[in-house]
Amino acid sequence: ISPFKDGYEKNMLFSYFYVACTWFIAMTPEVKKVGSEKKVGALVAGLSILRYMVKAPSPVGVSQVARDLGISPSTCFNLLRTLVLEDLIDFNSESKNYTISYGLLGLTEGLSDRDRIVPFLKAQLLEIAVGNRVTVTLWRRAGEDRAVLVDRADADSTVRIHMHIGQRMPIFIGAMGRCLASHSGMSKDALRRKFDALRWENPPKFEEYWADIDEARARGYAIDNDHFVRGITTVSVPIFDSMGQISLFVSAVGFSGQFSEASLQIVAEELLQVSRAGTRWLGGNSNE
Repeated sequence: ISPFKDGYEKNMLFSYFYVACTWFIAMTPEVKKVGSEKKVGALVAGLSILRYMVKAPSPVGVSQVARDLGISPSTCFNLLRTLVLEDLIDFNSESKNYTISYGLLGLTEGLSDRDRIVPFLKAQLLEIAVGNRVTVTLWRRAGEDRAVLVDRADADSTVRIHMHIGQRMPIFIGAMGRCLASHSGMSKDALRRKFDALRWENPPKFEEYWADIDEARARGYAIDNDHFVRGITTVSVPIFDSMGQISLFVSAVGFSGQFSEASLQIVAEELLQVSRAGTRWLGGNSNE
């Protein structure tokens, strides 16, 4: 006996599992070939100590740190001493133990100021998510070719798309990629090279992608319909900083079957309002 009242709920549940699997695969970062890239061993070891100390539940001695991390005691001692001198780790001369220092917070001060826009936009993201039964995501540029998810607002629907804070994706793909490309000033040949390196589940032709970029530039938002991941439609808008550069992206993500042309337009208009508010908050020109 089927637990579903009709075929619609059953089909939607099947679609959810299918899309969840394909979305996870598409959003998984590519495996990087690091064999030919040389890392600075001392820096890697120092960072591993910092990560270890952040998670340590109580003060620890040099021997325990060295043993747990597989670092020679002499190297570990020298690294810890340097981190103490840099006020990133505290040393208790009586117990001979180390703990994380509040000086570490100084490294995140600028990041904290920059990300105050996240709680500022939270209520608007949630309103769009609930009102349109979509997942609304806030992405920040992370280097030249990636974006990282810094916030998310979910609808209260039984079936919805879920993404993890901190996950990364190629910045030139999907609706977000079209937004970036429309303000990048890159030549057609340069964008083609970026495009050729992307992994889509249902790749558009480059000429179609190029035409979408022109359209995104004209209307202020971009749409990806079933290309990045089959069964998923995304609408994205950029947020500009005080230098006129794209700092963040806001995207609304939903199942393609739930949208009509009219409902997509409503979502796009609401996202544009967030774009203007976020741009003004960052001191940018909201008419970008």
